[in-house]
Amino acid sequence: MDPIAAWHTDHVYFNQLLRLLQRELDRFHEGGQPNYELMQDVLRYLTEYSDRQHHPREDVAFGRLAARCPDIRLELARLRQEHRLIAQAGASLMKLLQSAVDGAVLPRAEIEVAAATYLVYYGNHIAKEEEDVLPRAARLLTPEDWEAVRKAVSPVPDPLFGGAAAEHFRALRREISREA
Repeated sequence: MDPIAAWHTDHVYFNQLLRLLQRELDRFHEGGQPNYELMQDVLRYLTEYSDRQHHPREDVAFGRLAARCPDIRLELARLRQEHRLIAQAGASLMKLLQSAVDGAVLPRAEIEVAAATYLVYYGNHIAKEEEDVLPRAARLLTPEDWEAVRKAVSPVPDPLFGGAAAEHFRALRREISREA
């Protein structure tokens, strides 16, 4: 698959998942009972796949692109930093959700702030990549660059759509198809 198309496709799926998370956060904000398990599955997927597969590949692409486009080095460095920030925000939110599932009494605002932070950072991050980085990468990165990107991490099946973890994410796939 064309690496730019694959990158964009991942972003489409990530945005769908972020919309599901936002829907549950809205339910929570309105005083309803969110589906904590669904929220955890969204985070688990974004951690298992995005943080471990997608973002490391992007980091290599960013490094290669920075060598060819000095004018966006700072922007690319910020995007690499955001990968770490997104992972940290996701881990913090996951801990709060697990505490809620385990019966801990938490201030609603604590979960809302953690979820909103995650959603805002991740959504803005994807938008910036789609708007600024992908078009430049498509024009400037060479087949050798894309090979380095591909080799950045050992590929594993996308846990949402294949491999041993796919069974775990069946409910999440159903929710995505309802939203599409």
